Amino acid sequence: MSSGILIPILSVGGLGLIFGVGLALAAKRFAVKVDPRVEKILEALPGANCGVCGYPGCSGFAEAVVAGKAPVNGCVPGGPAVAKTLGKIMGKEAEEGIKKIAFVQCRGGKDKAKGKFSYQGLENCGAASLISGGPKACRYGCLGFGDCVKVCPFGAIEMGEDGIPVVDDEKCTGCGLCVQACPRGIITLLPFSQKVFVGCVSKDRAAVVKKACAVGCIGCGICAKKCPQGAITIKDNYAWFDYNKCTSCGTCAYVCPTKAIVDKVKARPKASIGTGCTGCGICKEVCPAKAISGEKKSRHQVDMDKCIGCGLCFEKCPVKAINMVGALGWVEKKKGVA
Repeated sequence: MSSGILIPILSVGGLGLIFGVGLALAAKRFAVKVDPRVEKILEALPGANCGVCGYPGCSGFAEAVVAGKAPVNGCVPGGPAVAKTLGKIMGKEAEEGIKKIAFVQCRGGKDKAKGKFSYQGLENCGAASLISGGPKACRYGCLGFGDCVKVCPFGAIEMGEDGIPVVDDEKCTGCGLCVQACPRGIITLLPFSQKVFVGCVSKDRAAVVKKACAVGCIGCGICAKKCPQGAITIKDNYAWFDYNKCTSCGTCAYVCPTKAIVDKVKARPKASIGTGCTGCGICKEVCPAKAISGEKKSRHQVDMDKCIGCGLCFEKCPVKAINMVGALGWVEKKKGVA
């Protein structure tokens, strides 16, 4: 090999070696030490990188926890289990949080809500809402293009057959991304234990609501009058729930004339009056379904077909002669709105 070729090769190789050694020394000298707890926290996190915690991804949150800038229970998707693990890593006690899940406050599916024009644009709720407020006659109703479905990192939402999103309560982590994605603002986060809620957010007057949707809230106030806990008020033509007072008894859903209130409990226990009944009649007076009959000072009877399982008679019976019989549970349909 001629010296004219060999010298440049050796020169380039020598320079590469020098630069390589220099970079290695610089990397060692200026290396940022990573707290081993950051790696442990990253391993414990679900890895959704949803950003709900307020930090840029799981790594940003992990660093913030170690730095003392974020609480150990700041990962909403991780829930109590992850919070407990992070608490052990950081040597802190994790506060017990309340699990929340998403609720879609609209029941106006294809067969319930009316449209005002045929939309041929992008399959996107945000885009559709820009054109005269969207193709639905109800200006508050779900547009049904699934923006919430697209952003859910846990596959907890899917579109029902009627065009309304259905939330899988077991998969939902309450991260809130669907809440942010909905241009209508009809998705809210409520405690997992809450089983009764208003499935409508329309604040239009009753006449307008009836023209647009068969299951919209008309602000009639019957639910507020019948609620035994005083948890409902009518404001802006709309039923507002105080979920701190609500016991999910289901009375409001039973009396609602348009069925705008959703009761997710599908199998409530039924009231059964025992031999200890003194016939005081209190149970008969509080029953919203008129399912209890009987004369004063004689044992009362429950019509099981009428009983809605609200439990009000059980709570009010002064001699504790009433039992609630049956399983309390429910199953959400995967397709359509139950």
